Amino acid sequence: MSRVFVDTNVLLYAEDQRDRAKRTRARELICELAAAGQLVISTQILQEFFSVATRKLGLSAAIARSLVEDYSKLDVVLLRPEIILAAIDLGRLGSISFWDALVIKCASVAGCSRILTEDMNHGQLVDGVRIENPFAPATRSAEPRARYQRGSRRPARV
Repeated sequence: MSRVFVDTNVLLYAEDQRDRAKRTRARELICELAAAGQLVISTQILQEFFSVATRKLGLSAAIARSLVEDYSKLDVVLLRPEIILAAIDLGRLGSISFWDALVIKCASVAGCSRILTEDMNHGQLVDGVRIENPFAPATRSAEPRARYQRGSRRPARV
Protein backbone atom coordinates (compact mmCIF):
# COMPACT_ATOMS: atom_id res chain seq x y z
CA MET A 1 0.00 0.00 0.00
CA SER A 2 1.52 3.27 -1.15
CA ARG A 3 1.05 6.30 1.08
CA VAL A 4 0.25 9.57 -0.70
CA PHE A 5 0.81 13.07 0.63
CA VAL A 6 -1.90 15.54 -0.40
CA ASP A 7 -1.04 19.23 -0.66
CA THR A 8 -3.28 22.09 0.39
CA ASN A 9 -4.42 22.96 -3.13
CA VAL A 10 -6.07 19.56 -3.56
CA LEU A 11 -8.07 20.06 -0.35
CA LEU A 12 -9.00 23.58 -1.44
CA TYR A 13 -10.22 22.46 -4.85
CA ALA A 14 -12.52 20.00 -3.08
CA GLU A 15 -14.36 23.05 -1.68
CA ASP A 16 -13.93 25.47 -4.58
CA GLN A 17 -17.24 26.22 -6.34
CA ARG A 18 -15.51 27.93 -9.29
CA ASP A 19 -14.08 24.84 -11.01
CA ARG A 20 -16.48 21.90 -11.07
CA ALA A 21 -14.06 19.50 -12.82
CA LYS A 22 -11.24 20.09 -10.32
CA ARG A 23 -13.67 19.98 -7.43
CA THR A 24 -14.98 16.59 -8.56
CA ARG A 25 -11.46 15.23 -9.17
CA ALA A 26 -10.20 16.49 -5.79
CA ARG A 27 -13.13 14.97 -3.93
CA GLU A 28 -12.69 11.64 -5.71
CA LEU A 29 -9.01 11.54 -4.80
CA ILE A 30 -9.56 12.50 -1.18
CA CYS A 31 -12.33 9.92 -0.70
CA GLU A 32 -10.42 7.15 -2.48
CA LEU A 33 -7.15 7.74 -0.62
CA ALA A 34 -8.80 8.26 2.76
CA ALA A 35 -10.89 5.09 2.40
CA ALA A 36 -7.75 3.12 1.55
CA GLY A 37 -5.86 4.61 4.52
CA GLN A 38 -3.26 6.09 2.17
CA LEU A 39 -3.88 9.84 2.55
CA VAL A 40 -1.27 11.79 4.50
CA ILE A 41 -1.20 15.52 5.28
CA SER A 42 0.70 17.70 7.74
CA THR A 43 -0.10 20.35 10.29
CA GLN A 44 1.17 22.88 7.71
CA ILE A 45 -1.53 21.71 5.30
CA LEU A 46 -4.24 22.04 7.97
CA GLN A 47 -3.15 25.60 8.77
CA GLU A 48 -2.92 26.66 5.15
CA PHE A 49 -6.29 25.10 4.35
CA PHE A 50 -8.06 27.03 7.10
CA SER A 51 -6.39 30.30 6.16
CA VAL A 52 -7.08 30.10 2.42
CA ALA A 53 -10.54 28.55 2.74
CA THR A 54 -11.75 31.42 4.91
CA ARG A 55 -9.91 34.24 3.12
CA LYS A 56 -10.13 33.23 -0.55
CA LEU A 57 -12.94 30.69 -0.83
CA GLY A 58 -15.22 32.58 1.53
CA LEU A 59 -16.00 29.62 3.78
CA SER A 60 -17.15 30.58 7.24
CA ALA A 61 -14.68 29.95 10.04
CA ALA A 62 -17.08 27.39 11.50
CA ILE A 63 -17.29 25.36 8.28
CA ALA A 64 -13.54 25.59 7.64
CA ARG A 65 -12.86 24.55 11.24
CA SER A 66 -15.16 21.55 10.84
CA LEU A 67 -13.30 20.51 7.69
CA VAL A 68 -9.94 20.90 9.47
CA GLU A 69 -11.31 18.76 12.30
CA ASP A 70 -12.32 16.06 9.78
CA TYR A 71 -8.94 16.20 8.01
CA SER A 72 -7.12 16.02 11.36
CA LYS A 73 -8.49 12.48 11.77
CA LEU A 74 -6.31 11.37 8.86
CA ASP A 75 -2.62 10.54 9.11
CA VAL A 76 -1.11 13.93 10.01
CA VAL A 77 2.63 14.65 10.12
CA LEU A 78 3.37 16.96 13.03
CA LEU A 79 5.94 19.62 12.19
CA ARG A 80 8.93 19.09 14.45
CA PRO A 81 12.13 21.15 14.56
CA GLU A 82 14.15 18.43 12.81
CA ILE A 83 11.71 18.37 9.88
CA ILE A 84 11.88 22.16 9.61
CA LEU A 85 15.68 22.10 9.64
CA ALA A 86 15.77 19.32 7.03
CA ALA A 87 13.39 21.34 4.85
CA ILE A 88 15.64 24.39 5.15
CA ASP A 89 18.58 22.27 3.98
CA LEU A 90 16.59 20.70 1.14
CA GLY A 91 15.43 24.10 -0.02
CA ARG A 92 18.94 25.58 0.07
CA LEU A 93 20.54 22.65 -1.72
CA GLY A 94 17.80 22.09 -4.27
CA SER A 95 16.75 25.67 -4.97
CA ILE A 96 13.25 24.84 -3.76
CA SER A 97 11.06 27.27 -1.85
CA PHE A 98 11.00 26.63 1.88
CA TRP A 99 7.27 25.84 1.83
CA ASP A 100 7.62 23.30 -0.99
CA ALA A 101 10.64 21.76 0.74
CA LEU A 102 8.61 21.44 3.93
CA VAL A 103 5.84 19.59 2.07
CA ILE A 104 8.42 17.31 0.45
CA LYS A 105 10.18 16.60 3.75
CA CYS A 106 6.89 15.80 5.50
CA ALA A 107 5.98 13.40 2.69
CA SER A 108 9.40 11.79 2.84
CA VAL A 109 9.35 11.42 6.64
CA ALA A 110 5.86 9.84 6.42
CA GLY A 111 7.10 7.28 3.88
CA CYS A 112 4.95 8.60 1.04
CA SER A 113 5.84 7.62 -2.51
CA ARG A 114 3.94 10.53 -4.09
CA ILE A 115 2.82 14.10 -3.44
CA LEU A 116 -0.36 15.25 -5.13
CA THR A 117 -0.03 18.95 -5.83
CA GLU A 118 -0.54 21.49 -8.54
CA ASP A 119 2.25 23.70 -7.20
CA MET A 120 5.43 21.78 -8.07
CA ASN A 121 6.97 20.22 -11.16
CA HIS A 122 4.89 17.28 -12.33
CA GLY A 123 6.94 14.11 -12.62
CA GLN A 124 9.91 15.39 -10.63
CA LEU A 125 11.46 13.05 -8.03
CA VAL A 126 12.70 14.88 -4.93
CA ASP A 127 13.97 13.27 -1.73
CA GLY A 128 12.55 9.93 -2.88
CA VAL A 129 9.06 11.33 -3.47
CA ARG A 130 7.45 11.74 -6.91
CA ILE A 131 5.52 14.96 -7.57
CA GLU A 132 2.21 14.46 -9.39
CA ASN A 133 -0.30 17.01 -10.59
CA PRO A 134 -3.63 15.19 -10.30
CA PHE A 135 -5.32 17.79 -12.50
CA ALA A 136 -2.87 17.67 -15.43
CA PRO A 137 -4.20 16.17 -18.64
CA ALA A 138 -2.37 12.93 -19.38
CA THR A 139 -1.34 14.13 -22.83
CA ARG A 140 0.22 17.40 -21.68
CA SER A 141 3.66 17.53 -20.11
CA ALA A 142 3.51 21.13 -18.91
CA GLU A 143 0.63 22.59 -16.97
CA PRO A 144 -0.24 26.18 -16.09
CA ARG A 145 0.68 27.50 -12.69
CA ALA A 146 -1.77 26.73 -9.95
CA ARG A 147 -4.52 28.93 -8.67
CA TYR A 148 -3.20 28.22 -5.17
CA GLN A 149 0.46 29.11 -5.62
CA ARG A 150 3.26 28.34 -3.24
CA GLY A 151 5.96 30.78 -2.25
CA SER A 152 4.04 32.87 0.23
CA ARG A 153 1.61 29.93 0.50
CA ARG A 154 -1.13 32.29 -0.51
CA PRO A 155 -3.27 31.69 -3.57
CA ALA A 156 -2.60 33.65 -6.69
CA ARG A 157 -5.26 36.08 -7.80
CA VAL A 158 -7.56 34.54 -10.35
